[in-house]
Parts: sequence; C-alpha cells; structure tokens
Amino acid sequence: MIEAKANDDRPGGLLAWQWSLYRDGHRDRRNLALHALTVPLFLAGTILLIFSLFAGAGLAIAGAASMLVALVAQGRGHAVEATRPVPFRGAGDFLARFFVEQWVTFPRFVLSGGFARAWRR
Repeated sequence: MIEAKANDDRPGGLLAWQWSLYRDGHRDRRNLALHALTVPLFLAGTILLIFSLFAGAGLAIAGAASMLVALVAQGRGHAVEATRPVPFRGAGDFLARFFVEQWVTFPRFVLSGGFARAWRR
C-alpha cells in the first residue's frame, strides 16, 4: 500500500495525502517522544530564521541548527517505525513534506487525539 501511494498523484493534495499515512508511520513511543520534543524545536528554528532577517546572523545560525537537529532526530525516530516513510520524489518534495509535517500534520495529530491514542497502544 505504501509503495503504491508513493507513485500516485496524491489525491486531495499534500495535506490530505500526508494525513492519510500519518497514523501508520507514528506508532512507536520512541518516535512519538522524539516528535513531541523536536517539532517545537523545528518551529522555533523556523521563527528564528525569519527574525534573523531583522536581528542578525546569530539568530540564523541558531535557527538553522535547531531545524537540523529536529530533522536528524526525526529521521532516527522514523527508522524505528514498522511502517517506513514513503520515499521522497526529490529535494522539493522533501522540503514540502517536512515543513507541512512540522507546521500542520503533527499539530493536527496531537490536537485530534491521534498522538494520545498512539501513545496508549
């Protein structure tokens, strides 16, 4: 099923497609804990990068480092999941999927109760 979805046109767009796969790829408590810790780190890093346009390079370095730490940690978290992520189509797909996961899909997963259900399993 995952391989078939990797090559489709993502009906409903990226948000709907990512949401349809999210639960299956976020079941292991280690991965859930890593996401709970690193999604806020990534969000803060993104905000620091934006503010660095006005406040200087120090914030840009801190923001980029925060985002990189989150990216690496989440990659390791996904490595322990039984359901592997769908392969990326390229750099643009990677960036789009990663940003959407951090800013929309993971917060939605938490607010919908999906995180709590996955944690209890």
